[in-house]
Amino acid sequence: MEELEQKLEEESSKKGFQTRLKDWAIHHVTGARAKFWLATLSFAEASFFVVPPDVLLIAVLGVNAQRWLYYASFTTIFSVLGGIVGYLIGFFFFDLFGQSLVDFYHLQEEMQIVGGKFSNNAFWAIFFSALTPIPYKVFTISAGFFKINWIIFVIASIFGRAMRFFAVAYFMYRFGKQTVHYFFKYFNIISFILIILVILLLIFI
Repeated sequence: MEELEQKLEEESSKKGFQTRLKDWAIHHVTGARAKFWLATLSFAEASFFVVPPDVLLIAVLGVNAQRWLYYASFTTIFSVLGGIVGYLIGFFFFDLFGQSLVDFYHLQEEMQIVGGKFSNNAFWAIFFSALTPIPYKVFTISAGFFKINWIIFVIASIFGRAMRFFAVAYFMYRFGKQTVHYFFKYFNIISFILIILVILLLIFI
């Protein structure tokens, strides 16, 4: 028995972060607290955490795809609320909390780049960060730090987060649980393809 447990632990340690993340999501998707974890992950990722809520949203919809509108809305709401907290951290508590988060994730250079993006067009900078795999927390904290207009921040966050999570949810609704594995594996590629399509639409429509 001990040898078996040791082998299982060794096998588990060999798994990549992405695989372990998928296993965690699948484990929590059928529990009574699935919505709690989805809300927590959506909120935390937008302000201080690193794991995107898409991984759990995909797992949830893998077994409950008919409620894709509900779960996409649910994820969007809590993600935007988390983004607002990130904004407040940057606005009021950067010296107390914000700088520690930036140092922890080594985002000093990204903060400087984001400041330049904001000076060009704050709305589109926030919108695209909310839509793509770019660490959203960098933009939420930076938006508060650079005193970006509150209304612009909230509106851009809502549109960006909604487009991202509704696209993921609709994909799961249309193509079902058989795509879960590929969505986890190629999540970043899919996200970048989506943002390119959005840019093309903005240019030609």
